[in-house]
Amino acid sequence: MERLKAPFLGSFGTKTSEGITAPGVAAKKPKQQGPVAAGGEVIAASTNPANVGMSHIPQAAPQEALPQGMKGLNLRPDEARFQQALQPDMVSSQVFEGRVVEGEGRSGGHVITATAGNGASKQTYNYATERIVGNGSFGVVFQATCLETAETVAIKKVLQDKRFKNRELQIMKMVNHPNIVRLKQCFYSTTEKDETYLHLVLEFVPDTVYRISKSYSKNNQRMPPIFVKLYTYQMCRALGHIHKYGICHRDIKPQNLLVNTENHQLKLCDFGSAKVLIKGEPNISYICSRYYRAPELIFGATDYTSAIDVWSVGCVLAELMLGQPMFPGESGVDQLVEIIKVLGTPTKEEIHAMNPNYTEFKFPQIKPHPWTKVFSKRMPPDAIDLVSRLLQYAPQKRYSAYQAMTHPFFDELRDPATLLPNGKALPPLFNWLPGELDEVPADIVAKLQPRAASS
Repeated sequence: MERLKAPFLGSFGTKTSEGITAPGVAAKKPKQQGPVAAGGEVIAASTNPANVGMSHIPQAAPQEALPQGMKGLNLRPDEARFQQALQPDMVSSQVFEGRVVEGEGRSGGHVITATAGNGASKQTYNYATERIVGNGSFGVVFQATCLETAETVAIKKVLQDKRFKNRELQIMKMVNHPNIVRLKQCFYSTTEKDETYLHLVLEFVPDTVYRISKSYSKNNQRMPPIFVKLYTYQMCRALGHIHKYGICHRDIKPQNLLVNTENHQLKLCDFGSAKVLIKGEPNISYICSRYYRAPELIFGATDYTSAIDVWSVGCVLAELMLGQPMFPGESGVDQLVEIIKVLGTPTKEEIHAMNPNYTEFKFPQIKPHPWTKVFSKRMPPDAIDLVSRLLQYAPQKRYSAYQAMTHPFFDELRDPATLLPNGKALPPLFNWLPGELDEVPADIVAKLQPRAASS
């Protein structure tokens, strides 16, 4: 396949490090600031070319010491609790008032003591911090054990801007789903410098799709098709649920897909970039990790929809099938080049669908590369067909998350006789929550149901 270079995009608009703006529109440099705040679109840029969003979490060595910021914290009552009315099938999480003390935490860690309520209703939880499991521009994530229940949890600590409510916390309180990591508790703390930190106590899930995929690649193996189907299906189910409430995740990637390898249940995590998209309200386009970034974002669209998540699903699915990223762009503009090498030059109508600000353009005509040549000849046709329906230039032409779940690629999961390679049962796939499918078209709901067991 011919290697195209980014400069051929020059007549298309103004090039920036991570995208292009429409002709006549001044290029804006992305702000490299703190975490996304509920009151505005502020995002931190990653230095890793494959991970532009702020949620990339590099794995840390188990023996790494806990940060100094964990010491000397005084927890205080939450002064701006989230008061949003929740839907019947949503769940609220209590905000704890408490304090941090030095203690005999395991592996040289500390004990976090969090309390809520007063008098007879007062509850206290102690968390023994064990090791850092991730860190990034957003803050730090560490593994801990609740001493009262012996349960292992993940605690995500982020710096809180006092001017805003934390959007991630608001959204985590709204979602309750088998395929979304569960928020158990949360509490605030202040340091001697009067810095406020939010601690999100989350269920701990030991592995990620990223690490599982890398393990197969290192051994020159392809991920078993049943796992590709399970992970993609559950990812779509999680997205179908949040999209119903207008929530867009905006950073779908293998690192944010947690997996319990005992039964291969998947949990979507890291809602640090997530946002409720409101029609007519602008959003930043400098979002989503690069390899998984939808083309409308590269074109600088600010009125995008949850279809950007669906594009990311297509990229993840293709990566699991190929054993490597589908579109490994070295920059935002080069990302578009990688996409064009496969999908061909977008038509005028497709460009308008991605960003209406583009009215006139000059663009070399590149023919699309046949999907059958992108993937191995041994790749099942239904797998290739699903990828092609997710990776469409025009956002409105992409499958919705629930539509994708009905695709024949997943029919094996609807067969009651299907088991995991070790002979164990599949994870729960059809345990629909009350109201989960209420707004889904009837024809799609019918196709989502498992087949009846043969007698």
